[in-house]
Amino acid sequence: MKIGHSPKHISSFRIIIIGFFSVIMLGTLLLMLPISTRGEGHASFIDALFTSTSAVCVTGLVLHDTATYWSFFGQFVIMLLIQIGGMGVVTTAAAVAIFSGRKISLMQRSTMQEAISAPHVGGIVRMIGFILKVTFLTELIGAVLLATVFCPEYGPLKGAWYALFHSVSAFCNAGFDLMGIKAPFSSLTSYSGAWVVNVVIMLLIVFGGIGFFTWDDVRNNKWHFRRYRMQSKVIITVTGILIILPAVCFFFFELSDYPLPERILAAFFQSVTTRTAGFNTVDLSSFSEAGQVCIIVLMLIGGSPSSTAGGMKTTTIAVLLSSAVSVFRKKEDTQFFGRRIDAQTIRSAATIALMYIVLFLTSGLFISRVENVPVLSALFECASAIGTVGLSLGITPGLSLISQIILILLMFFGRVGGLTLIFAAFSKFRTAYSRFPQEKITVG
Repeated sequence: MKIGHSPKHISSFRIIIIGFFSVIMLGTLLLMLPISTRGEGHASFIDALFTSTSAVCVTGLVLHDTATYWSFFGQFVIMLLIQIGGMGVVTTAAAVAIFSGRKISLMQRSTMQEAISAPHVGGIVRMIGFILKVTFLTELIGAVLLATVFCPEYGPLKGAWYALFHSVSAFCNAGFDLMGIKAPFSSLTSYSGAWVVNVVIMLLIVFGGIGFFTWDDVRNNKWHFRRYRMQSKVIITVTGILIILPAVCFFFFELSDYPLPERILAAFFQSVTTRTAGFNTVDLSSFSEAGQVCIIVLMLIGGSPSSTAGGMKTTTIAVLLSSAVSVFRKKEDTQFFGRRIDAQTIRSAATIALMYIVLFLTSGLFISRVENVPVLSALFECASAIGTVGLSLGITPGLSLISQIILILLMFFGRVGGLTLIFAAFSKFRTAYSRFPQEKITVG
């Protein structure tokens, strides 16, 4: 996508949507080439579209096993789509413009600001450079560490490719894997006791999921937590809670058949990966219904703003919970770490949560009815799609065309963002400065 030379009436939000859609369609065309698949023939349009959408939206839901269905060229295309989708289409386009020596206009900077959820336009070009450095350096380190396991097992060339692919997929919170050579759709279940693979993948997921502005705070303020921006403090705190509490639940209630060291590792891995990464080291269909519901909630929450992750975001759930606490305590203001949250942010958080819940529930109920599958299984796949996670109970490959299209739309919605779509649709509407008379209504 080319940033610049855009008609002035096209808003930043529409540019973001057009950018993601364009990359998805380009990826679809590339994956439809005969060279992209193994064996004779080529992938159908819907198969290529589903895979391209899943890759660009860093989801990980697939109709065909990535390792056995797609050729090396197809896998390489998928990895590039994951990289572009993880960093963001606008960020990638801006990086190309910067490296080519082009001047970045104010309109382009405004689009970049919306794309990476920057607080202001100032310093946006420097931030793009920081994002590129963090992304490529982290992925390189992750690939080197994974290569220490994969190269001895698969050989130097294949092992290096597997290490790079999984490092990019993990940092971008995509969840695509190449372990189908052992068993189709097996993800990382064969490495449930491999500490290096588990720890590296978990760290990559967390690093990619907490957001680039949080890492900017860490770089500038080091271990001085009090100096961090309020948003960074909230993200780190909520992320820590959402890793530890589910891990404890999984340890005591879902993984009792595993030996203690592997049980600890599996509990933490599933806690980390359920919030948009999509890898799994255990069979999720063996979880109880309560455990699967817990995973659904985590998938809907997702990662953090300005990160490679999707979902409602950790800040959204934090604002809603803090707002509820302020109501319980009959306080007028919602606050974090001695800072007050404005009313518009609370309204936006409530709107985002409502949109996710409504789309998730209606889509899940519809798929359950049309496909005649258990409601919980359908809701699980829909939560995985809209949260851009990629975890599955195994029903996605067998879904009909209409259900696959629904999942495609949910993945697109989850990656682009609900507010981006709404602002793009209503960007022509001007702000009304007149106000209606106020009257109270009883709630609760």
